[in-house]
Amino acid sequence: MQGFEKASSHHRIGSDQVIRVGYNAWKTGVASKAGFLIDGAQYFRALADSLSRAQEQIFIIGWDFNPDIQLIPEDQASPTLGEFLISLVENNSRLAIHILVWAMGPIYSGKSLRMLGNTELKSHPRIDLRLDTRHAVRGSHHQKMVVIDDALAFIGGIDLTAKRWDTPEHRADQPLRCTPKGERYEPVHDVQMAVDGEAAEVAAEIARRRWWQATGEDLVRPRCYSHSFPPAARYVFSNCDIAFARTEPAIRRSTSVRETLQLTLDCLSRAEKLIYIESQYFASKDVADLLASRLSEPDGPEVVLISTLNSHGFLERKVLGENRDRMIRKLRQADRFGRFRAFYPVVPDESRDTKCEEVLVHAKLIIVDDVFIRVGSSNLNQRSVGLDTELDVAIEMHSDKERQILADMRNGLLGEHLGLPSTELAKAHQEAGSLVRALDRVNVGLRGLRSFPVGDENGKTGLHFATGLVDPKAPWWPLQLVSIPFSMLKKIRRMAMSKAGLSQADGQQQRISANNS
Repeated sequence: MQGFEKASSHHRIGSDQVIRVGYNAWKTGVASKAGFLIDGAQYFRALADSLSRAQEQIFIIGWDFNPDIQLIPEDQASPTLGEFLISLVENNSRLAIHILVWAMGPIYSGKSLRMLGNTELKSHPRIDLRLDTRHAVRGSHHQKMVVIDDALAFIGGIDLTAKRWDTPEHRADQPLRCTPKGERYEPVHDVQMAVDGEAAEVAAEIARRRWWQATGEDLVRPRCYSHSFPPAARYVFSNCDIAFARTEPAIRRSTSVRETLQLTLDCLSRAEKLIYIESQYFASKDVADLLASRLSEPDGPEVVLISTLNSHGFLERKVLGENRDRMIRKLRQADRFGRFRAFYPVVPDESRDTKCEEVLVHAKLIIVDDVFIRVGSSNLNQRSVGLDTELDVAIEMHSDKERQILADMRNGLLGEHLGLPSTELAKAHQEAGSLVRALDRVNVGLRGLRSFPVGDENGKTGLHFATGLVDPKAPWWPLQLVSIPFSMLKKIRRMAMSKAGLSQADGQQQRISANNS
């Protein structure tokens, strides 16, 4: 694979920098502050506070959107997201909110169709909610970000929708972890990044470009504002360069953009001592091949993978789940020096025979040594390479202070999964001289990390034969040359409106556009 060869040669020539604008990143922007919000509860509370300070313009870009969720469910008086957004524009006559959602997201998720029937939200003149249909056939818009006044941006793996809220404790009996319909859902772990300054302006440029591509409208930039950085953000870096890497499929004769894959391969190639990965899926042959090569090196890095055990949906389980098992099997076979561990997290649950419940890992994060971090929307699967739109952000460390912050973050994330203080894990790591040996020693509680079962350790290591159908790397030729038929979009829209209890006349009046341009 060409990207693999480039990544390997890039590492071998001894370059000190992973991030290279024009090669594995689109642009960089300086953030006076950049920090992380761990899990949905922390992110949603920080987001609500930041949104309440918006002056002129808000972008919400997502795979899905549900106005019926509460951002702060622990507060019984907390409004729904839709009510909250309406209150923002009602209290500020200068403020406009632009919401862009993948057209099929609300239908695919099966839980957000009511947004089409939210009369107040759709009818407000300064809340513009659009469904984005400019994507490859069978592809999706998977980017997840919120930008406020071009001054503050949140980017990562968390959509403003149901089944995203949870606390770092991930209690099995958490009563607040339920959908707007009152249905319980499993514990879920995720990460979002907050950036300000020039980095937020770059995020706004991406959001504004997405809006123009979907609607043909060129939105004016807001005046210059400054926003206070979320005090809840953790592992905060100061005056750092933030790199933005994208995936954009080749459709309608446009050129494919695969910066996210190249950045991933380059950072993994550069690793010297340790690679830490959190990913909802682990089904990328490119990544698995590279990691297998690194594990076969006598002096290569340790690799710790945290992923999700149980996938939702038959095809996801059959193909993506099977491919995850095959890729893990490949790495275990390559691991001649005992440097690889693959886990899924669990928390205690006395109501189950197993006495534990799985934590769904929805994060998309890579930390390399103490020098590089990448967070975003792209999973380690095939479709994130060139079928869906994706957005990742990355930072390289240039000082001992920054490297220590990143090490603290890795220890904090692992400490969360293990139910241990990060300082205890750091001490075990230092004493063992190896993270995998430290994990072998401290990973003994009911709350902790379980080794992935993959069946026959000598079984298949290639991709499932149906991967090209379920998890393709690129739009099917020649379907990348065409748009989704407008007649099909109208049928999809009518179906969605019907389920939402709307008439066709209601649909013609609403400010939700399934633009086909």
